[in-house]
Amino acid sequence: MNINISNSSGQPIYDQITSQIKNLIITGELKEGDALPSMRLLAKELRISVITTKRAYEELEREGFIVSMTGKGSFVASKNIEFIKEEQLRSMEEHLQQAVEAATLAGVTLPEIIDLLTYLYKGE
Repeated sequence: MNINISNSSGQPIYDQITSQIKNLIITGELKEGDALPSMRLLAKELRISVITTKRAYEELEREGFIVSMTGKGSFVASKNIEFIKEEQLRSMEEHLQQAVEAATLAGVTLPEIIDLLTYLYKGE
């Protein structure tokens, strides 16, 4: 499992882990029943605190992406991928609505928003 942590990102480390694991599940790279690395192993690999990985795993479990079994580890939950995608789409719509409202207040045009979104999406 390849997780990249950016210390210069404004996003908390546990949130970076959470979002990357969610993405691996949604894209099918991690499948139902796949084992995740132990919290200690992941913390060691990423050179971060076990408390941080514990928080990420707890968040993933709370949202239904993984299940944890004492003494056995954490595994990808059997959750409907379409439902997960729908949840992500709803979250994205909320963020985009906020962006549209900010753009409207700033007088930014729709073509300018599209250009910016294209730029951000391509990661240029």
